[in-house]
Amino acid sequence: MRRTLPPEPWSQAALWSRNVALFGATVAILTVLFVRLNVIAPVSALACLGAAVALALVALLLVGAASVAIWRSGRRGVGATVAAGVIALLTLAYPTYLAFESVRLPVLSDISTDISNPPYFSLSSAAYEARKGFQPRGLPLKSREAQRPAYPDVEPIVVDLDADEAFALVLKTAKAVGWRVVDKRPPGGRTGEGHADFLDKTLIMGFDEDVTVRLKPLPGQTRIDLRSASRYGRHDFGANAKRIMAFAEELQTQLDAR
Repeated sequence: MRRTLPPEPWSQAALWSRNVALFGATVAILTVLFVRLNVIAPVSALACLGAAVALALVALLLVGAASVAIWRSGRRGVGATVAAGVIALLTLAYPTYLAFESVRLPVLSDISTDISNPPYFSLSSAAYEARKGFQPRGLPLKSREAQRPAYPDVEPIVVDLDADEAFALVLKTAKAVGWRVVDKRPPGGRTGEGHADFLDKTLIMGFDEDVTVRLKPLPGQTRIDLRSASRYGRHDFGANAKRIMAFAEELQTQLDAR
């Protein structure tokens, strides 16, 4: 009579690690989806993402426990453990990148090409309505000074165009990079300055970010200053500086195509 040996039992830590990792990844994915569909508020979305990160970390701890148990006892669950580790690491990839940026970069959420006199955000009813009642706050000069060594490439843009041509170029460039106009005032008046406000969205979460552009006429030229501000958190992880530099690059592309 042939006897069959019972299969090795599963490592419970392996099974739990896979389940927790899958749950954490699901929470992260649904959070991004729901916040982009305006089902949940941004503050709630950030809390949910924090929970997803915590679940991923717990899953990694279980992966470690499962690995030790499998090595010592030969229990089943290698595949589940590996899958849990991969899923947890993928869930933590972007938060880890943000954590690295938070250490490398200054704690700023409002960046401007003019540190001493940043462009102001429009107070018009149209802008106020487009921002749904939100008005970006300013930063003291001392705080703004921290951006100089961190973002040396964030500088005013000077173009060899008159103010009206530069204003049209700014609107065209903003459209090309996906910004939505919320208010605009063509150059003119006592100062001759032009002004435009825009809304942009963050890549992953789709949070609204505020941008304003000021145009100042110079002899035969126009100076363009930008200011980009995040709405949530004290740290933008370099996003506002990248937004301004991306705009500057696109504007140069538009100029070269003229």
